[in-house]
Amino acid sequence: MAQAQSPQPQMPTFQRAGGGGGPARFAPGAKPKNAKGTLRRILGIYMRWGKTIMGAMALTALSSAIAVAVPYLVGQTFNAFDIQHHLVDTSILGWLLIALGALHITNWGISTLSGVMMLRVSQRLVFVLRKEFFKKMQRLPLSFFDTRPHGDTMSRLTNDVDNISSTIAQATTQLVSSLLTIIGSLTVMVTLNLPLTAIVLLCVPLVAGLTRLIARRSRAYFLAQQRALGGLNGIIEENILGLKMVKAFGRQQEVVSNFSVLNEQLYQSSYRAQTWSGYMMPLMNVINNFIFTLVAICGGALSARGDLAVGTVISFLSYSKQFAHPLNSVASMFNTIQAALAGAERVFEILDQQEESPDAPQAIALEHPRGEVTFEDVCFCYTPGKPVLSHISFHVNAGETIALVGETGAGKTTVVNLLTRFYDADSGSIQIDGVDIGHIRRDSLRNCFSVVLQDTCLFTGTIMDNIRYSRPDASDSQVVQAAKLAHAHDFISRLPQGYQTPVSGSTDTLSQGQRQLLAIARAVLCDCPILILDEATSSVDTKTEKDIQRALLNLMKSHTSFLIAHRLSTIRDADRILVIGEGQILEQGNHAQLMALRGRYFAMVQSQMGLEIAPDIQGTL
Repeated sequence: MAQAQSPQPQMPTFQRAGGGGGPARFAPGAKPKNAKGTLRRILGIYMRWGKTIMGAMALTALSSAIAVAVPYLVGQTFNAFDIQHHLVDTSILGWLLIALGALHITNWGISTLSGVMMLRVSQRLVFVLRKEFFKKMQRLPLSFFDTRPHGDTMSRLTNDVDNISSTIAQATTQLVSSLLTIIGSLTVMVTLNLPLTAIVLLCVPLVAGLTRLIARRSRAYFLAQQRALGGLNGIIEENILGLKMVKAFGRQQEVVSNFSVLNEQLYQSSYRAQTWSGYMMPLMNVINNFIFTLVAICGGALSARGDLAVGTVISFLSYSKQFAHPLNSVASMFNTIQAALAGAERVFEILDQQEESPDAPQAIALEHPRGEVTFEDVCFCYTPGKPVLSHISFHVNAGETIALVGETGAGKTTVVNLLTRFYDADSGSIQIDGVDIGHIRRDSLRNCFSVVLQDTCLFTGTIMDNIRYSRPDASDSQVVQAAKLAHAHDFISRLPQGYQTPVSGSTDTLSQGQRQLLAIARAVLCDCPILILDEATSSVDTKTEKDIQRALLNLMKSHTSFLIAHRLSTIRDADRILVIGEGQILEQGNHAQLMALRGRYFAMVQSQMGLEIAPDIQGTL
C-alpha cells in the first residue's frame, strides 16, 4: 500500500506498518505557541466543576484570613509583657495563646478539606481529558496515525495529562491562597506602619523581575523536555515491537546508540529546565532574607526610639515572611507549571486535529446492501502532487470476485482504503449499489465489509472474544463454526484452554499464520456482503492456504469479494483480475483472457512461475 510520506528521521528506527514512528525531534529554542491561551483553556475545562471549586475557594479564603490574623495575635502576645515594670497581663496572654492554638488547628482542618476537594476535581479533570483524548483518537482519520509516532501519541495521553493534573492539584488553591494572603497582609501592615510596609513592598519588583527572567529561559526547555519524552516513548515502543527484527539483524548496538542519542536530548533539556527553575528558590530566599533584615533593622530602630511597640515589630517580621511566602509557593511549583503548560499544549494539539469529515446531512443507511461496487474516474494521492491513482474506473457486479494485482506500491490496497472510506478520494465517485459512499453514513458503510488485512490485529482477551469482535452478538456455536470454516478450529482445540486461551496484540504466543486464521474467522463470522482479503493467506503454508480457499469458495459465491494477493493460486480463479500499475488499470479480464493478451499480467505469471519471458514481451515491462 502506498502511504503518506512522513518525514524520515536521521536515525534508523523500526516501525509498525503505517506507524511513521520516528522519534520526535525538538528544537531547544522552541517556545509554546500560546501559553496564555493554553492556561485559559485549562481553566475553562476546570470550571466544569464550578460548585466544588467555589466551595474549595471559600475554604481557602477562610484559611488565608486565619493566616493573616496569626502574626497580628503573635505581636499582641509580646505586647502583653510590660518590660519596664516587669509585669505580664496573664489574662490577655492566656486568651491570646488559646486563640492562636484554636486558629492553627482550624487552619489545618480547613487546608486539609480544601486540598482533598481540589485533588478530587483535578483527578476528575484528568479523567475527562483522557476520555476526550481517547474519543478524539477514534474520530481522527487514518492519515493522522500513518504519519505520527505512536509512542509520542501515547506519551501525550499519559505523561502530559499527568503533568496537567499535578499542576491543578497544587497550583489552584495555592495561587488563590497566595493572592488573598498578600492582600490581607498588606492591609494589616498599612494600618500598623507605613514606612515598614514600604520596605516589605521592595520584594515585589525584585520577585517579578526574577520570575520573568527565569520563565523566559526555562519555558522553552520544559517544552523540549516533553517533546523529547514523547520521542523516547516512541522509540521504546517501536523497538519492543520490532525486537525480533533487531536481534535477527544484529542491530542491538545501533538501537542502543540511537536510544542513547534521544536519551541524551531528554537529559539535556530536562537538566536545563530543572536548572533554570532551580535558581528560583535560592534567589527568592536571598530576597526574603534581605527584606527581613531591613525590616528588623528599621523596626528595631523605631522601637528603640519608642515610636513603635516591640509586638508590632514582631508582627511586621512575621508579615514580611508571610508576604513573601506566597511568592515562594509560586516559585516552588514553577517547574510544575511550566511542564504542565508544555504538556497541555501538546494535548490540545491533538484535540484540535481535524477529524474525519462528518457524514453529509442527507447521508442514508444502506438497507440490505447487495455489494455492487462502481469506481468512476477516481483520483487519489497521499502526498499532494504525487498521485497514487489517476482516473480509475471499473464496475463490480454483486457476488463477483475481483482480484487486484500489481507491483508493491501500485495502489492495490489504496483501492480498498478508498472503498471503505479509510481515506476519501480526491475526485471522482465511488458507489455501492448505485449510491455514492459519501452519501452513506459511515457506520452503515462499514457494516458492508468483512475485512482481513495483511497486518493481523488481535486485542487483549480470549480467542473467542477476538473472533467475536466483528459480531458481538454471535453465539459460541457460531464462533466455532466460523473458526472451522477458516480452518482455525484444529489449532485452537489443541491449545490448553481452547477458545478461552488469552491473547493480545503485543504477545507472540501464536504464530503469524495462526493469527491470520483468527482474522479470517473473524471476517467469516461478520458475514457482510463485501469480503476484502488483503494478502489474507500470505502467512500460512501452501496446504492450509488451499484448504482456506476451498472453504471460502461458497462464501465468495454469495459475496462480492476483493482479493489482493501476489500468489497465482490465490487469484487465478477470480471472475475478473485488475492489473494496477502507474496509477491506472493497465489490464482487466479473467486469467485465461489476460494470459492470451500476453501483456503485463502474462509477464507477472511467467516471472512467478520461473519461466523465461519471450523477447516480444520484455518490451512491455
